[in-house]
Amino acid sequence: MDVPISPTTARSSSLKHYQRSAWSAGDYTSVAGTTTIASELLAERLDVRPGERVLDAACGSGNATIACARRFAQVTGLDFSATMLEDAQRRMAAERVSARLMEADIEDIPLPDADFDVVLSAFGAMFAPDQKRTAAELLRVCKPGGRIGLASWTAGGSLGGLFDVMSRYIPPTPGTPQPTDWGDPDRLRALFGDGIADFRATRRDFVFRYRSPEHWLEHFKTNFGPTSMVFSVLTPRQATALERDLIDMWRPWNRATDGALVAPVEYLEAILTKKP
Repeated sequence: MDVPISPTTARSSSLKHYQRSAWSAGDYTSVAGTTTIASELLAERLDVRPGERVLDAACGSGNATIACARRFAQVTGLDFSATMLEDAQRRMAAERVSARLMEADIEDIPLPDADFDVVLSAFGAMFAPDQKRTAAELLRVCKPGGRIGLASWTAGGSLGGLFDVMSRYIPPTPGTPQPTDWGDPDRLRALFGDGIADFRATRRDFVFRYRSPEHWLEHFKTNFGPTSMVFSVLTPRQATALERDLIDMWRPWNRATDGALVAPVEYLEAILTKKP
């Protein structure tokens, strides 16, 4: 007997298809390079040890996977984009580190319960359509007493501003949770519920450095999949308006006075301990 597909499931499936296409567009690795520092700091704050079993969920092109592999952990990097995993494999070869890479969905991780000492996700888990299920999966594969580390963009930061501006042109599907929910400590804690023994959240930032706001825009239009996808469906007039809005978006953040873009990018770093 066929099982009917609920509207929620259909929306989630459609969004995942869109996300897979978006994250495979452009050269995300060149964008991910600007966020490397956050993954390195997350690995440090989690105190990743040699020999520990670590899962980097929604690993993208491998920032956190590589950070943990440098610390001689036994790392598995998981992502639903084959293109991203290919990039991660090339980067690991260049860095001379090793990790196991898996093409899989963070909402349905094909690994045993309590399999990892450390589970982390840097700017990845936050984009999963089903937030509760994603949190439950991260908890499930973490050992009792293990650590979970998350880095997520905040709604009030500059990257949150980017998503806000783009949503004016391509509104999200009604009822779709916002990725920046993961950047809100109260909402994030609620997602993980009673499975957590300790929860520490800290707002941090690193700095985007570009030759100009226009240089940043061209880089993101070309290489950041979600931005590329939005521009690809706009009319020329809409695209021009979005370009103007995105450049103007940086005015409150930009610390440079010489035409460059030097601006903080806020994110929430959360370190959770699973109940024993």
